[in-house]
Amino acid sequence: MLDKVSTPARKRTAKWLGAAAVAALIAGGAVESGLVAPNAAHAELRSMAQPVQNVPSFADVIERVKPAVVAVKVKVQNVADRDDDESGPRFSMPDLPPGHPMERFFRQFRDGERGDRGERGQRREQPRRFGQSMGSGFFVSADGYIVTNNHVVDKGSEVEITMDDGKTLDAKVVGTDPKTDLALLKVEGSDFPYVRMAGQKARIGDWVVAIGNPFGLGGTVTAGIVSAQHRDIGAGPYDDFIQIDASVNRGNSGGPTFNLAGEVVGVNTAIFSPSGGNVGIAFAIPASTVDTVVASLKENGSVTRGFIGVQMQPVTKEIAEAIGLKEPKGALVAEAMKDGPAAKAGVRTGDTIIAVDGQPINEAKDLSRKVANVAPGKSLSLTLWRDGKERSVTLEVASQPKGV
Repeated sequence: MLDKVSTPARKRTAKWLGAAAVAALIAGGAVESGLVAPNAAHAELRSMAQPVQNVPSFADVIERVKPAVVAVKVKVQNVADRDDDESGPRFSMPDLPPGHPMERFFRQFRDGERGDRGERGQRREQPRRFGQSMGSGFFVSADGYIVTNNHVVDKGSEVEITMDDGKTLDAKVVGTDPKTDLALLKVEGSDFPYVRMAGQKARIGDWVVAIGNPFGLGGTVTAGIVSAQHRDIGAGPYDDFIQIDASVNRGNSGGPTFNLAGEVVGVNTAIFSPSGGNVGIAFAIPASTVDTVVASLKENGSVTRGFIGVQMQPVTKEIAEAIGLKEPKGALVAEAMKDGPAAKAGVRTGDTIIAVDGQPINEAKDLSRKVANVAPGKSLSLTLWRDGKERSVTLEVASQPKGV
């Protein structure tokens, strides 16, 4: 009877010891001759329960750069004529590309519900009125130059910035570039806190910090990572956006995104959102683009771009096979404009431009961006694919005509 009573208890004890042994093994505890060292196991378990210490803190970076970020307030004349809002190019209908006729239909329908349009979607005559647009910006020099988005100051009659310490200053628009959605402002004064552009582009997976003025709340900090590169969202001819997942909302437009060194890697410009709020997909103009555009705006008040006079189309897989290219890369010349730099250099319809100054062209937009960044008057070498062979031509870049 004693054995029958004690056997289950022994089994339970053995089972408990087995579980302890497994726990000790998992925790890296010592197991010798089938015996568990419980103190060592408990110590390991306690150490595993400690909080992870290698999560980055952004406090030091924010403390350095936040004083250079400003809120931008713009007095807008004729707000009835301003179709955009302070969030910039935003995708309220993600299934439709920007500019799609149905997108305009839905906008008319939505405005019709608000009473802004007539029964057939025609805009009613609006009285001349004023409104206020809000965005963000940041100092790029101690003498008062500020970068923001073009759409933040577009059609603005007065611009005011509010610094991190609450001080307000009037600003003037030095120049704008709608094609990249950038603008340069200037305030009077000196010794302003400012930040620098990153010399190296951010990599996918890098930590980034966005600072701005969402919903007019003032200096707000959010963090995330670079989630993608080279995004083309149909906002302009030179789209090359960085995609980030840091929270960006209305009013963040024109604000900076920093790396952990406190350098600006991009200017927040657009969000992808069915609701108008943050869903974790935001787009920033790369620092390299900002550097080039700001330098031109500062010097000339406008941006001068290179031009070679070709109309291009993508190289599809079928086209690549037909012309003997191993991969569908490059820009196929649909037309070389008469008397343009390319035509004068011998480029003709049917050629495929596969490199510029030795740098490969992956798609047609690559060519547009590379040529646009070359100063007019400089020489440029094009590598062409023609009749199954490579050949090179050299041309002098012209200035991009207005309206192109």
